[in-house]
Amino acid sequence: MSGHSKWHNIQGKKGKADKARSNLFTKLAKTITVAAQLGGGDVEMNFSLRLAIDKAKEGNMPKDNIERAIKRGTGELEGGVLQEVVYEGYGPGGVALLIKTVTDNINRTISELKGVFNKYNASLGAKGSVQWQFENVTVVRITAEEKAKIKNWEESQLELMDAGVDDIRESAEGVELIGAMDKFQSIMEAVEKLGVGIETSGLEWLAKETIELPADKSESLEKLVEALHDLDDIEDVYTNEF
Repeated sequence: MSGHSKWHNIQGKKGKADKARSNLFTKLAKTITVAAQLGGGDVEMNFSLRLAIDKAKEGNMPKDNIERAIKRGTGELEGGVLQEVVYEGYGPGGVALLIKTVTDNINRTISELKGVFNKYNASLGAKGSVQWQFENVTVVRITAEEKAKIKNWEESQLELMDAGVDDIRESAEGVELIGAMDKFQSIMEAVEKLGVGIETSGLEWLAKETIELPADKSESLEKLVEALHDLDDIEDVYTNEF
C-alpha cells in the first residue's frame, strides 16, 4: 500500500520546531496530568498515560517533571483541574482545522484562539463542523535510514498488517504506518520486534480527504499554525491540506 506522505506537512514542521520552544515541557506536563486525572497514575493500567510519558521522554523532559505531572493528575500535588477540548475552524483557502487544547481556563483559551484567528483571517466553527472530515488513528513514522535496517521488508509488512496496520505509506523520507486508534499498542509491539528506531508515534487526527492550497494560502496557513502553537494551551493542530 502507498499514499501521500505527510513528512513535510505543517504538523511535521511543528513537531520539530516545538522542541526549541520553552513552552514544550509545559505542554507535555499538561498532557500527562490530564491522562493521570482520567485514568490514574499506573502506566500499566493507563494506556493514555503511557503514551503521554513516552512523548515526554522523546522531548527530553526530566524524570522529576514527569513524576510531578503525574502526581498533579492523581491529586497528590495541588493544581488546577485540566481539560482536553478540541476546537474546530477554517483557515486560509477554506482549509479545515482541528485544534486540540489542554487547559485549566476555557475562557482564556478561547480568547487567545480568537485573537490568533482574527489576526490570520481564520474563523472558529461550531462543534462538529470540521471534525467529521478527520479520523483519529494510530500513526507511527520510521525514517528511511531505519527502514533500510529491516532485512525482509515485504514479510515485515505482512506482520505489521497482522498487528493492525491498515495503510503503509512509503516516501523518500521513510514510511508511515497507519491503523485504528485501538491498535496502537499492538502496532508498537510489532514495530519494536523489527528492531528499528521510531521517529514519531502516537494518535493523530488525519484528514479523510485533503485539499491542495495555492502557495500564498499555504504560506498563510503555516503562519497561522505556528502562531497557534505558540499558545501555551495548544497541544496539536491538524489540517486537511495536501
